[in-house]
Amino acid sequence: MSIWIILAALIILIGAAAWYLLITTEGVYLGRRVVIFLYDLYASRYDRIKRFEAVWESERLGQPLLQVLEEIDQPLILDVAVGTARLPIALLRENAFRGYVIGLDFSRKMLAQAAHNLTSERGAQRVALIHQTAEALPFPDETFDGVTCLEALEFMPRPLQVVGELVRVLRPGGVLLISNRKGTGARLMPGKTLSTERLLTLLEHDFGLSDVRKAIWQVDYEQVWAFKPGLLDPALDIAPAAAPLAERLVCPRCGKVGFTPSYACRACGGTLPTGTDGVVEYHQG
Repeated sequence: MSIWIILAALIILIGAAAWYLLITTEGVYLGRRVVIFLYDLYASRYDRIKRFEAVWESERLGQPLLQVLEEIDQPLILDVAVGTARLPIALLRENAFRGYVIGLDFSRKMLAQAAHNLTSERGAQRVALIHQTAEALPFPDETFDGVTCLEALEFMPRPLQVVGELVRVLRPGGVLLISNRKGTGARLMPGKTLSTERLLTLLEHDFGLSDVRKAIWQVDYEQVWAFKPGLLDPALDIAPAAAPLAERLVCPRCGKVGFTPSYACRACGGTLPTGTDGVVEYHQG
C-alpha cells in the first residue's frame, strides 16, 4: 500500500475524530474547559445556529411554565445554563408574566450575549445574570418557584449532582423543567446521557419529586417536568421593587445570605464584581 494512501487515510481518520469530539459532541469528552471554550467561541452566533422560533418558544416554554405557576403572582425562576437568555426572553414575551428570572451560566461570553439580547426586551430589568457553575448553586434551600435547565445536563461533568442542586433550591410545590437528549443525539454521546425513562425514575425515587412526566419538544430533546412535594405559598411572593438576586445570594466569603443592590454582603461587607454588561461575577478564578 502506498505511503500516500496511508497518510490520506490517517488524515481522514484524524479529521473525523476531531469533528466528532469538537462538533458532534461539543467537546464533552474533552472536559469542561473545552466545552466552555466552544460555547464562548460560538456565543455571538449561537442564536443564528439554533434559529429559535418565537411562536414555538411561547407554546413550549413560556406558556406551560406560566400555567403551572398561575397561582403565584410574581414567580421567581432560576434558569441554569441560561445561555443567550432563551428562557427568560420566552417568559418576558408572555404578557401574563410578572415575575423574575435569575439566569446562571459558566460561559461568560454566552452571558454577555444574553445581556445584549435582553436589552431589547420589555421587562428586562426583571432578569439578573450570574457567572457561576451549576454544581454549587449559590442560593439557600427552597428559594425558587421554578427551576429550569435546558440542553445542558449532558455537558455537565457531574449531571446528577447538578440535578440535586436544582431540586435543593426548589421550593415545595415548585416546578422543575429540564431537558433530556434523545434519539441519534443521545446515541452519539455514550456514557453522557440517560434514557428518559431512567431519568424519570431517578427524579421520582432518588430525588423525591412527584408528578414526573415527559413532553414532546425537539428532534433531539424531550422535556421532563416534575414537582417538589408540598404547596407553593403565594404569601412568599417577592415585592416588585425587590432585587431578587442580591437578596438571595449566599456570600462566598462568610456563607451568609443577602447582598445590597450593589452586591456588598450585608453580613461581612465583601463585594462581588459586576461586569459592564451587568453580569454578577460570582465565580472567581
